Amino acid sequence: MRAAGLLRRVITWGLVASIWCGVVLTGVLAWYAYDLPDIGEIEKMTRRPNVTLLASDGTRLASFGDRFGATRSLQELPPHLPHAVIAVEDRRFYEHGGIDFRGLLRAVYVNIRDGRISQGGSTLTQQLAKNLFLTPDRTLKRKIQEVMLAYWLENRFTKDQILTIYLNRVYLGAGTYGVDAAARHYFGKPATRVGLYEAALLAGLLKAPSRLNPTNDPAGADQRAALVLQTMVEAGFITGEQAEEAVAKKTSARVARDDIAPYFADWILAQVRDFLGGIDDDIRVVTTIDPTAQIVAREELAKILDEEGAKRSAGQAALVSLAPDGAVRALVGGRDYADSQFNRVTQALRQPGSAFKAFVYLSGLEAGLTPDSLVKDAPVRVGKWTPGNYGGRYYGEVTLRESFARSMNSVAVRVTQKVGPKTVMATARRLGITSELRPTGGIALGASEVTLLELTGAYAAFANQGRRVTPYGITEIRDARGQLLFQRDRAPGDTVVSARHLAQMANLMSATVVWGTGKAAQPGRAAAGKTGTSQDFRDAWFVGYTAELVTGVWFGNDDGAPMQKVTGGSLPAQLWGRFMRRNLDGLPQRPLPGGGALVAQTQDDSIGGFIGRILKGLTAEKPAAAQRPSKPAAPAARQQDDKPFWKREDQRD
Repeated sequence: MRAAGLLRRVITWGLVASIWCGVVLTGVLAWYAYDLPDIGEIEKMTRRPNVTLLASDGTRLASFGDRFGATRSLQELPPHLPHAVIAVEDRRFYEHGGIDFRGLLRAVYVNIRDGRISQGGSTLTQQLAKNLFLTPDRTLKRKIQEVMLAYWLENRFTKDQILTIYLNRVYLGAGTYGVDAAARHYFGKPATRVGLYEAALLAGLLKAPSRLNPTNDPAGADQRAALVLQTMVEAGFITGEQAEEAVAKKTSARVARDDIAPYFADWILAQVRDFLGGIDDDIRVVTTIDPTAQIVAREELAKILDEEGAKRSAGQAALVSLAPDGAVRALVGGRDYADSQFNRVTQALRQPGSAFKAFVYLSGLEAGLTPDSLVKDAPVRVGKWTPGNYGGRYYGEVTLRESFARSMNSVAVRVTQKVGPKTVMATARRLGITSELRPTGGIALGASEVTLLELTGAYAAFANQGRRVTPYGITEIRDARGQLLFQRDRAPGDTVVSARHLAQMANLMSATVVWGTGKAAQPGRAAAGKTGTSQDFRDAWFVGYTAELVTGVWFGNDDGAPMQKVTGGSLPAQLWGRFMRRNLDGLPQRPLPGGGALVAQTQDDSIGGFIGRILKGLTAEKPAAAQRPSKPAAPAARQQDDKPFWKREDQRD
């Protein structure tokens, strides 16, 4: 009797405990199920609007947000693609009910044996539940919800349907979701045409899609693909011979167009959000970038830094090239976007040095000077400030043209004193300089900081028939249905430089390229520009234009460290010339706007006088004979230099 009573009590309390356990478990499940996401519309889950940037020729330049390809059924895909995924991610997919307890125990054993997390126990169904509905947080709550959703998916869909949804929704790196989008991005083909090795590579991305994708780490992606092939052999999907043949015939991932203009793409994306006030739908943005010019800019910038950067202590460079109306054709914001996303074209404020003198001399011309006006190149004092010429040399009375071409600091200061610093500042503002300017004597030598984009945009007025230019990169924006959301106003800017002064500035800046400090920039056609070097060689610039393009170049270091005597007439002028020659090669010769047909020529002594006469007579506005000052004898410093002025070696600014 006593034993029977004890058994009854055990059974009774066991039932009570079971009931309470059920109640507690139900409560726990109800608690975790309370804030489960809405699972009624799977196809709308995890979908962020996609922004596709198109180059000026219509090719895809970049894509932001979620990018999806066509939805593919299992029957459309080559069998080795789902087999590769099953082999490496969930070999018992067709045998379990959403949770693979055998696989989970095996993963625990392997992880204990290896002393690290080397295998996961999640099934494809669990991964789909997590990817569609949950956050990646590694918490107990998230894991319990994942299990609950996995069971729901298994009861709601067939195995083939679950696998189809997974293959069309899984993230595979570089903003791509689904095997079709990934195949198009990495291989330039739809998922229906991928080969065995390509299928293994895509399946290998599931482990670490951002780190192992072939455009980021080709070697790592290949190594992972080889492992997937071996796993497929072990699972019986392919033979060892097929795996070896796949490796032998592997194809390299294509170079994504997204990589050619990353700095430009970031700049454009920020503007898109400003224009539209938010992005709620897929949109296509037509930009102004010229893919050919962009590739040339990247290649030439990298090449000159590789050749000269280390020995000249120049760690960074940037380049932007505009059409005369301000359309950005090429933009390289730094040496390597992967190392630094800081855009030195649009974000870096640096001293332009003598490149700012274009506004000084334009102010002087507007005050009545001409390219042939005689000005004094001699030491000058502004309060306690005594700016000097590069190399400490002075040449007495010179023409305004020669002082500009040779970048004589003392003359720029004298012109600024004549017109006033506020007038120079107003001229710079009128042409498009928006950064803070200080109306002091230092403005004559570019002491105020500007960005490369705004300085190049200001110079574009000289190439745009004197009309103000605002650099832009977007032509139009349309939604996925083709509806126009934004279109750039193509109305010409206000005239900010008169025709007479436009011709005079072309005269001055042409001299800089033909025989002045910018000789290294000669592109083999009519060109004009200005060099610039800040104090202690911290910044070096060349900004100039032809009839076709306006291009600005900057060299320096992000921390402001001095370079090894890099002036605007050295590396920046060289890069400018290389870029312009390659981009304009084969195009017909065109004169500068307002500047006649002056073309840079080789500088031998036999044509030196001829070049000088062309420069003097091209557009010069000559005063009446009674008003023209007689030219004094050359100063001693000039007499000691027996080379003609277009051959002197001290023109380095």
